[in-house]
Amino acid sequence: MGCVLRCVACPPVGGDTMWTNMAKAYADLPDHVKSVIAPLKARHSIEASFGARMSEEQRHALKARFPDAEHPVVRTHPETGEKILFVNGFTTHFTNFHTAENVRFGQDYAPGAAQLLSYLVGRAAIPEYQVRWRWQPNSVAIWDNRSTQHYAVADYAPTVRRMERAGIIGDRPF
Repeated sequence: MGCVLRCVACPPVGGDTMWTNMAKAYADLPDHVKSVIAPLKARHSIEASFGARMSEEQRHALKARFPDAEHPVVRTHPETGEKILFVNGFTTHFTNFHTAENVRFGQDYAPGAAQLLSYLVGRAAIPEYQVRWRWQPNSVAIWDNRSTQHYAVADYAPTVRRMERAGIIGDRPF
């Protein structure tokens, strides 16, 4: 549902965290895109993201521990009722895109779905949907994982950024 992050040690420059409002990213989509994505579900994989740099054995162990999940592309916030775009760097593909409405020929499947997914994931990079937090020792951030995405900016090497994180268990996306 959410997370709490506390800064224990931060670099003198860099190491910020950015959040994106995915409810706003969805709200600003053109109506014809909203209608296409409304029924879609997508696969999310830690193996395809964090596992990409691991050996084959490590990747398989990671996937066994954290199996792929399938979620709606548009989820509804259980408290606010807002529609939220629910795709990110863990999303590998749509699981139900290949329908007569979306695909006329077999070769349409991959490029059509891949281009749409790329477009949707790219919404998180729109600056107007983002906020950037500059950490200081003992500062705390609390966020709703159901309607935001976050990114730790890795621009502080070789210095150290050390955080304490607590996850708040919540609901399954619907």
